[in-house]
Amino acid sequence: MAFDEGLAERLRDLFERHNNITEKKMFGGLAFMLDGHMFIGITGNRLMARVGPVVYEELLLQPHVSEMDFTGKPMKGFVYISPEGFESDRSLGNWVALCAQFVSSLPPK
Repeated sequence: MAFDEGLAERLRDLFERHNNITEKKMFGGLAFMLDGHMFIGITGNRLMARVGPVVYEELLLQPHVSEMDFTGKPMKGFVYISPEGFESDRSLGNWVALCAQFVSSLPPK
């Protein structure tokens, strides 16, 4: 599956001052790793966000957010966001910050 290169560039711009973020092709798209943990990515034109279990159900109630069901079974703690949900740089930055906050709470890899 291809991924939105324009969105990848927007994310890379947000990450340019961070040396602990790497890229990896996975889930048929592109994933960004923070200290070795996948925290945000792109599948097709959707944002793939690792938000964690605490806010997962609440975020599913927001517009443009849906379960991540890559394998046909929803992955709890991960959501897809359609392009309308991250049109502005501010909204994209908010998703990145939310995911980074959750992943930073995980044990080191």
